[in-house]
Amino acid sequence: MSQRLKIVLSILTFAVILGAIYLRSLQQRVEKMAEEQTSEEKARRAVIAPPISTPTDVPVKARIFWAAADSPTKLEAAEVELPLSADPALRSKQVLAALITDPPKPSQRTLPEDAEVLGFYVLPDGTAIADLSDTISTETPSGILSEELAVDSIARTLEANVTSLRRLKILIHGQEADTLAGHVDLTGFFDLHPSGAPGMKSSAAPSPGQPAPPTQAADNGLTASSAPGKLKP
Repeated sequence: MSQRLKIVLSILTFAVILGAIYLRSLQQRVEKMAEEQTSEEKARRAVIAPPISTPTDVPVKARIFWAAADSPTKLEAAEVELPLSADPALRSKQVLAALITDPPKPSQRTLPEDAEVLGFYVLPDGTAIADLSDTISTETPSGILSEELAVDSIARTLEANVTSLRRLKILIHGQEADTLAGHVDLTGFFDLHPSGAPGMKSSAAPSPGQPAPPTQAADNGLTASSAPGKLKP
């Protein structure tokens, strides 16, 4: 090997090492910026939308379903200690707020960071109605996988922490939407605790003091193929 070739190889080796160090440094800076952004978002939310608290709150090991750290196309449960209410509707809002605001890493987020739970209603038959802000539709990436992950994270978080719920209806800003962001059907119900009691018809009245929002929904599971029925106040 000539002296010139040795020099060229040495320079290339040095350049590769420098590139690897730079890329690692760049990755750390990006991760730090993401963490700072998350902290800023939490601080902003604390001012705009203070945490939901009730007199019946007690510390509970809640199970929240975010995207898996090693496989962002799947969900995994994480135990988080949260003060949770005994009231099913308020408890549901609390765990959904944690799902939105506190993912372990930004890459494990399943719902847009600006999403909000505008209202949550529980009918006597165990039907849950989650009214979410427009952001859930406009900022969730359009695609069957990302949309399914978003809806599944909501459903599994609810069924893991609020055992009285039997099925879930998702509204967007008080209105029924055909899809979440173009793919996942929102016109029906999503079954919770499928091994438990079957869902009842959608004509049940809301709990006292909780007005039912306007909506139409099909009485079925993940895919809404049957004729819609009215949720009556």
